[in-house]
Amino acid sequence: MSQQVRGVVSRAKGAPVEVTTVVVPDPGPGEAVVRIQACGVCHTDLHYREGGINDEYPFLLGHEAAGIVETVGDGVTDVAPGDFVVLNWRAVCGDCRACRKGRPWYCFNTHNATQKMTLTDGTELTPALGIGAFVEKTLVHAGQCTKVDPAARPAAVGLLGCGVMAGIGAAINTGGVTRGDSVAVIGCGGVGDGAVVGAALAGATTIIAIDTDDRKLEWARRFGATHTINARGTDVVAAVQELTGGHGADVVVEAVGRPETYKQAFYARDLAGTVVLVGVPTPEMTIELPLLDVFGRGGALKSSWYGDCLPTRDFPMLTELYLQGRVDLDAFVTEEIALDDVEAAFDRMHTGGVLRSVVIF
Repeated sequence: MSQQVRGVVSRAKGAPVEVTTVVVPDPGPGEAVVRIQACGVCHTDLHYREGGINDEYPFLLGHEAAGIVETVGDGVTDVAPGDFVVLNWRAVCGDCRACRKGRPWYCFNTHNATQKMTLTDGTELTPALGIGAFVEKTLVHAGQCTKVDPAARPAAVGLLGCGVMAGIGAAINTGGVTRGDSVAVIGCGGVGDGAVVGAALAGATTIIAIDTDDRKLEWARRFGATHTINARGTDVVAAVQELTGGHGADVVVEAVGRPETYKQAFYARDLAGTVVLVGVPTPEMTIELPLLDVFGRGGALKSSWYGDCLPTRDFPMLTELYLQGRVDLDAFVTEEIALDDVEAAFDRMHTGGVLRSVVIF
């Protein structure tokens, strides 16, 4: 029997979201229904609402979530009812060319639920990142459920489902930050501060946080930044070079997703350094760089999807570090809100006053 639950739906580009009734079918083969306990309000959800991802409205928003498996479909063996899980949007297939090469974090055929959740009139919903977790219960592919220690606080570890993991992974997995490196992070929201955390975990000795908001720079210091730069009225490239012996940083993580900040990242790295783009640009954005500079500076220009993470490997490990007090995921949670407050949380994103709003069910 299908279930009717409350969820947050975006019906049209730019229109305020609404809380309405969502129909969740019983799980089919390979699927699971998860009772959501907490879901972070991520900028990607706002991208969906604004039409920055695609135009497959109506969207069921939310994707940065943790909860309890309620029921599973035929053939599901990795999770069972009662398991505490963090949801992920990169459920690897195990059989594509990336997976066969032993690089499952690049999986080109990730799994989502086959069935659709709907409105009560039968209108099919497009779940954000294949999850749709601003809802009391959601239907996902069982591979999107990663078991973690149930002692962890859902509001904190749920953030591994997107932003925090994207940042940590951008530094460690994509950027390859290692002991003694210098790292600059441009943009100190949830993803950027995740990159600061990742750089600190990897042993970077110089971690430079860059933003235009002094509040965010102070947050970055809490997460391990050794230096901060307010980019408003400052030559960011020159400032990074000054803090790195005149050379530039070994790794620069761009967590904004704009051409102007990407250019700053490109020129703020050392020769043979690495630029990691983890900020999400919009479709109309373009960038122009002198090809001779691309060639002459060497190094690597990379993009990072989900921090090139492997959820089954990275989520339990980071949860354990959290429970040991070595990764302060609680510090990312600025406020806990109700399901009806998601639209207001989107508004607060524009003011810069929150790191993460988290919906608690």
